Amino acid sequence: MEMLNPHCGIERDNRGVVRLTICNAGSLNILSSAVTNGVREGFEKLAGDKDIRAVILAGQSEKSMIGGADIKEMAKLDQQSAEAFITRLRDLCEAVRNFPAPVIARLPGWCLGGGLEVAAACDFRIAAHDAKFGMPEVRVGIPSVIHAALLPRLIGWGRARWLVMTAENIDASTALAWGLVDVVAKQGGLDAAVEHTVKALLECGPEALRSQKVLLRQWEELPLTESVNLSVGVFGQSFLTGEPQRLMQGFLDRKR
Repeated sequence: MEMLNPHCGIERDNRGVVRLTICNAGSLNILSSAVTNGVREGFEKLAGDKDIRAVILAGQSEKSMIGGADIKEMAKLDQQSAEAFITRLRDLCEAVRNFPAPVIARLPGWCLGGGLEVAAACDFRIAAHDAKFGMPEVRVGIPSVIHAALLPRLIGWGRARWLVMTAENIDASTALAWGLVDVVAKQGGLDAAVEHTVKALLECGPEALRSQKVLLRQWEELPLTESVNLSVGVFGQSFLTGEPQRLMQGFLDRKR
C-alpha cells in the first residue's frame, strides 16, 4: 500500500481500480480533523488521474468504513471551531461526491453519523451482512447536517426523518429495503460483492460513466425540464470521445 499521507493509503491494480484505505484512525476509523483532511487530500490528489476507472473506499479495520466523527474532538468545540470542524467534513464529502470516477463505499460493521454522510456521498454502497447504520448526532446534542441532506433524496423524507430524529440504528436488511445501501453481501462475501460491482463498471465506457456521474449530480439540483434539455448536449458531446463508435461497433460485430 502506498501512503499518500498518514491517514490515506492507496492500492491500484492494472485495471485502473484504486482501493483508498482510511488509515491510523483507531479501530472504528473515526474522523478527527486530521483524518478528514488526510482522506480529502487523497481524493483531491487522485481526481486528476484519467486512468482511474473506479475507487473503493475502505477502512483499515473490519469494524467500520467510518464509525463517525471524533466525539473527543467535538466535545471541546465552540461555535467558531465547530463550524470549521464541520466544514472540513463537508469538504471531504464534496471531494467524494465530485470525484470524476465512480466511488464504491465498502461497508463492514458500523456506519454512523459522519460515516453515513461520507457513504451517502459515494455512488454505491455495499454492506456486509451484519452492518449497522445510524445518525446518532441528536443524542449528543448536535443536529445531523451537511451531507445528511442527501438522505431524503436517497430514502425519502419519512425514513430520513426517522434516522436523524430518533437516532435509532437500522440493520443491513432494513438499509437495503429503504434504499440506503445497494447490496448486502453474504456472510464473508463483502469483497466479492464489491468486485462484482467493479466488474460491472469496467464493462462500461469510462468517459460515459464520468459524464453520467456529472449528469446525476446536476439532476439532483436542477428542475426536471432543465435536466432533460441539458442532457441533449451532453449526449452529443459523448460522440466526440470516440467511445460510442467503438463500443457500438463492438456490439454490432458480436451480433453478427
